Amino acid sequence: MGSGEDNPGGTGGGVGGIVRGAVLKALVVFGGVILIRRLRRSTTRWDHARAVADALSGEKFSREQARQDPGNYFNLRMLTCPATEMVDGSGVLYFEQAFWRAPEKPFRQRFYMVKPCPKEMKCDVELSSYAIRDVEEYKNFCDRPKDQRPQPEEVIADIAEHLTTIHLSRCERGKRCLYEGSTPPGGFPNSWSGAAYCTSDLSIHKNGEIHIWDKGFDDDGSQVWGTKAGPYEFKPAPKSNYDDMFSPLNFSAPLSLEKMERSYAIDDQ
Repeated sequence: MGSGEDNPGGTGGGVGGIVRGAVLKALVVFGGVILIRRLRRSTTRWDHARAVADALSGEKFSREQARQDPGNYFNLRMLTCPATEMVDGSGVLYFEQAFWRAPEKPFRQRFYMVKPCPKEMKCDVELSSYAIRDVEEYKNFCDRPKDQRPQPEEVIADIAEHLTTIHLSRCERGKRCLYEGSTPPGGFPNSWSGAAYCTSDLSIHKNGEIHIWDKGFDDDGSQVWGTKAGPYEFKPAPKSNYDDMFSPLNFSAPLSLEKMERSYAIDDQ
């Protein structure tokens, strides 16, 4: 009795249900494709530039490397912060490095300019370094209150000669890094400590680490400054604790200038 009334409607409903299901699946798949495309488009070239600038900013140390391999690495402090923005939107960062025990005396000071790579290049972010006209005016720039720093218009005026450019690309899936890159083949001219040119490799990691490997070479291609063991690994500043105050690393013997010059460039590059 019930089956006689249900069969015609049931058959039609089954076919209609299959059709509706197929259409629904197609719409879901199509909608997913559109959503993915929109999400991909939402990450613009400038988003990558801002991500790199944010990752570089802050206080980082090579403390762990210095503890594990004191023969090749020093405990260095790397400090970077936003300084101004150019008319085209490029971010300008102030960067300095110092020995951990003397943060008020940086031995390297730079401006970094961060912007998207030109569209014709196969990279995401262009990171260029520039000399500073009057480095004394910028010592400990990031540690000072903003009203005691050189102002944005002064920063722009104090950007001096171009030093290097690194082209960064997003890291392949599965790698620990977010962005990585290096200077073009042949590097850039450099005359410090007998060098003819210098190269730089940089990688930005997911845990906030910055790995930097700067090297200088003479005309014969022999390395004359920079570490040979591998890049410096700068990790975000840990919260200070009682044990660190009495670490043997912080009471090491005075450093040899000759050793410093061999393993790390402590002058303009």
